[in-house]
Amino acid sequence: MSDTTSDDKKTGADGKRTLTLKRSGGDKGTVRQNFSHGRTKSVVVETRKRKFTRPDEKPAAGATQSARPKPAAPAKPVEAKTAPAAPAAADDQRGGGVVLNQLSKSEMEARRLALEGAQAREDEDRKRAAEEAKRRAEEDERRARERAESERRQREEEERLAAEKEARERAEAEAARRTPEPEEDVAAAGRGGAKRSEGGEDSRGGPRRAPGRADTPPRPSPRRDDDRRRGKLTLSNVGADREGRSRSLSAMRRRQEKFKRSSASSEPREKISREVQLPETITIQELAQRMAERSVDLVKYLMKEGQMMKPGDLIDADMAELIAQEFGHTVRRVTEADVEEGIFDVEDNPEDMKPRPPVVTIMGHVDHGKTSLLDAIRNAKVVSGEAGGITQHIGAYQVEKDGQKITFLDTPGHAAFTAMRARGAQATDIAILVVAADDSVMPQTIESINHIKAAGVPMIVAINKIDKPDADAQKVRTELLQHEVFVESMGGEIQEVEVSALKGTNLDGLLEAILLQSELLELKANPDRTAEGVVIEAKLDKGRGSVATVLVQAGTLKIGDIVVAGDEWGRVRAILNDRGEQLKEAEPSLPVEILGLNGTPQAGDRVAVVEEEARAREIAEYRQRVSREKAVARQAGSRGSLEQMMAQARDSELAEFPLVIKADVQGSVEAIIGALDKLGTDEVQARIVHSGAGGITETDVSLAESTGAAIMAFNVRANKQARDLADQSGVEIRYYNIIYNLLDDVKAAMSGLLSPERRETFLGNAEIKEVFNITKVGKVAGCQVTEGKVERGAGVRLVRDNVVIHEGKLKTLKRFKDEVSEVPVGQECGMAFENYDDIRAGDVIECFRVEEIARSL
Repeated sequence: MSDTTSDDKKTGADGKRTLTLKRSGGDKGTVRQNFSHGRTKSVVVETRKRKFTRPDEKPAAGATQSARPKPAAPAKPVEAKTAPAAPAAADDQRGGGVVLNQLSKSEMEARRLALEGAQAREDEDRKRAAEEAKRRAEEDERRARERAESERRQREEEERLAAEKEARERAEAEAARRTPEPEEDVAAAGRGGAKRSEGGEDSRGGPRRAPGRADTPPRPSPRRDDDRRRGKLTLSNVGADREGRSRSLSAMRRRQEKFKRSSASSEPREKISREVQLPETITIQELAQRMAERSVDLVKYLMKEGQMMKPGDLIDADMAELIAQEFGHTVRRVTEADVEEGIFDVEDNPEDMKPRPPVVTIMGHVDHGKTSLLDAIRNAKVVSGEAGGITQHIGAYQVEKDGQKITFLDTPGHAAFTAMRARGAQATDIAILVVAADDSVMPQTIESINHIKAAGVPMIVAINKIDKPDADAQKVRTELLQHEVFVESMGGEIQEVEVSALKGTNLDGLLEAILLQSELLELKANPDRTAEGVVIEAKLDKGRGSVATVLVQAGTLKIGDIVVAGDEWGRVRAILNDRGEQLKEAEPSLPVEILGLNGTPQAGDRVAVVEEEARAREIAEYRQRVSREKAVARQAGSRGSLEQMMAQARDSELAEFPLVIKADVQGSVEAIIGALDKLGTDEVQARIVHSGAGGITETDVSLAESTGAAIMAFNVRANKQARDLADQSGVEIRYYNIIYNLLDDVKAAMSGLLSPERRETFLGNAEIKEVFNITKVGKVAGCQVTEGKVERGAGVRLVRDNVVIHEGKLKTLKRFKDEVSEVPVGQECGMAFENYDDIRAGDVIECFRVEEIARSL
């Protein structure tokens, strides 16, 4: 063949032979092949067209074997790298028509690998194309199904709208008086119709059409995103060439359900009447929540009633009840005091009750020997610790007689401790009325009788001091009859026992009378329940904190119990008896001191054990809040409005004596305050700036300095810092250990605040005979003294027809031309008033002197 390749050996400029290709109807060129590490080689290639022959035709001599039918190679030239001195290939068309002049073994291997990689990529591309074609076919089939479904729904929708329109027109023609239904209601009648959505589109996703144009095709949505997000297809966009997908069935169902819910919410719901619990005060928001109503509806109702309020505002129970009834609910009023339910007066089973010792209170007049009698019973010198022989606060003790225990409460007999004595009578089972045989019945003996009768407890009369020469027990019995106290010897039912505390006479008889009375009462208590009791006394101890003397009345008080005492609470850390011994528990009728309260309770407060700290704190906070509200109410009630305060200040001119009261125990504080209240009058009274149990601190001195008060200390002392501060600030601290002296000093000080008494003394009368006008002086009355005398500088009144016209002072008093100090009766004189000229003949001038006399309480 003429186009057979052959070696064309040429020598280059560098002396090396190069590979050449003989042009024979092909395309000849040079390519550069790159290797790693920056090495490159140039390869001369020639691309020729393949020559096809018939099967029976023999190839020409020298022809290549590439004419055999093989898969066509890629059209692009194949790169090869030249070898330095390789033998030339005579005829090689296996590379797809590429003739190489000279190839090495490594180059042939690289070429083979490149061809295999190209073949693998080609197979992968063919597979990917087949999958893409299959996916496209499935997508087209799905779109076709969705379009068919949309066309079917569109036809059904149009048929339904036409039927509804026809039915509506027929109904309007039959009943002309009926008002036409809104389009929204008609559209909502069918569950598969094109319902209006909240955004202004119908259920097919298009814009809402105007009434009467139902057959007008809707405009296509301007949004060009996926058709899946655009609802149903309409007639206008079925045949259009639109890209993307239509709305899915799930999305359309969700939209229909949302429309149904909105339609249902617009319908009036059935009212549910609820029972609403109303406390004393409640916020509008909380009331709405309890009624299951919207707070905005309550606010609207209040606005209609003329009250502008917010959901967070507080309203009282009465207004809340009106609102709840207006909204169709029932009301159950509850109070915050319900937090105290279940801790006091717990009912016990009769089979759980066990006998308990009696609680005995000793009462009577001051210095009739109550404490001495108890001292004789206890065989201890209690009276030696009292200042002046006076019991200053309640003491509680327990003694034993024939194996039976008796609890005694020793109450003061002084009148200032009436409230404490009343508490003692209320906490007791039996009362012993001590009457001295020499003094007989005294005023405070009568008060004690009244307290005992008011408490409803049985009484035993102890006639004391029968060892005295002037003792008369029969006189005591006779005088007790006047106060309806009938002793057994006088035909009554009250036991009387003649005793002598000093000699110890007949003390056993007194104890036997107490035990006999307790057997009649059948005193029982349940010791196996939570404890209840009453605070007999409370004080603030410097080393132990708040110490409360508690009489356990029911249950058993144990260490670690959480107790509530008045508006204070705490956990019991220690229990001590009257002898100072530590106990683990306290049974009924046992008086003990407890430690661990976070504050000092008031004498007479009830004590109860609760199960949790949270409830104890809640009860204490409620009681503290009630106490504050009561104090504010009392203050507001006594103060009144600003106008009332000013009027009261003008009318009464009340003087106040500010005081700071500090005592050893709370009961003494209350007694002193009660006594000071009785000292007050309409003109002067004591104002208690602060009171409390415990020593005097710097805070007390600072408070006294700022209010101008004096500090009255009863059985307490001031610490060094308080004393120094009092000396610097000039605050007076007075110490007392007997209440008489404190009251006397306060009474004397308050007497000094009383305005002096104004006493008027009549001097005489003078009758005006004639009135003279004198230059530079004014009118002067020529008078004659008809009664008494007239003095210069004294007060005068001008009386005309027995009516006082003017009251003032004389400017001048002359006899003839001389100024005189006084004019006696029967003489004539000249008078002129200060700043007053309306005088006439016949008027009477009354002369008087005013004296001021100091008063006392």
